[in-house]
Amino acid sequence: MNALIFGANGQDGYYLNELCKAKGIKPLAVSRSGDWIRGDVSDYKQVEEFVKEYKPTYLFHLAAKSTTRHDALFENHAAISTGTLNILESVYKHSLASKVFITGSGVQFYNDGNPISEDTAFEASSAYAVARIQSVYAARYYRSLGIKAYVGYLFHHESPLRKPNHVSQKIVLAAKRIVQGSGEKLQIGDVNVEKEWTFAGDVTEGIMTLVEQENVFEAVIGSGKTHSIKDWIEVCFSHLGLDWTRYLEQAENFQPEYKRLVSNPALMDSLHWQPKIDLRQLAAMMIEAI
Repeated sequence: MNALIFGANGQDGYYLNELCKAKGIKPLAVSRSGDWIRGDVSDYKQVEEFVKEYKPTYLFHLAAKSTTRHDALFENHAAISTGTLNILESVYKHSLASKVFITGSGVQFYNDGNPISEDTAFEASSAYAVARIQSVYAARYYRSLGIKAYVGYLFHHESPLRKPNHVSQKIVLAAKRIVQGSGEKLQIGDVNVEKEWTFAGDVTEGIMTLVEQENVFEAVIGSGKTHSIKDWIEVCFSHLGLDWTRYLEQAENFQPEYKRLVSNPALMDSLHWQPKIDLRQLAAMMIEAI
């Protein structure tokens, strides 16, 4: 068995690559950057050649720019929407037996703060959400043509591999500098925003659980448990023996995308998947990472 992974340079790609090796599946990891097989999922000819050559047992589409900013419109459209079509058409032409995983997101749904399930309506609330929604409809179309196309709607998840611009890692790195004597203040917007803080390694196990199914093709993959940004700050700072209230400054004119984003993971629960790492364990993991 083998697995073709597009978007290998992100945290999900890394943990999925490791999971495949642990399960005896040969990973073929593709990215535009990093120490991986070089390739661009938005280039149809490249994708087609990969699929023709490897005829993968599993094919995972994880590539995207991790932002909902409007100025990433074309980059996300190319990676997410065009990339999905490139993968599905290549599989349709050359590798009908492949199981294809398309990444979805909790932010592509209508969100009123209540738990989101697979049946919640989509909402085109950002350019990023538009690209994700397009990808789901493409997966459903190709499923009607006989392709085993899965969609996992991922909710907020973290790891030591997060880049410094993400709020979780921004807080971790600030706390580590402060404990070393930087004397800085941590500027954060709305600390009351609530979201899930699942470990990326657990999420990739959820992805694998989904694609191993024969009759379930779409599922939200999340913990169903939220914590505020303030909770994360408190856990990280207390791990280092710091009183977080002494180092926090409110960022002005900050408008959060949402107040609460939480999944209803009942379907994944029924497939016997649940995250193993809790908030404090995740914070310790990220703080102690070199």
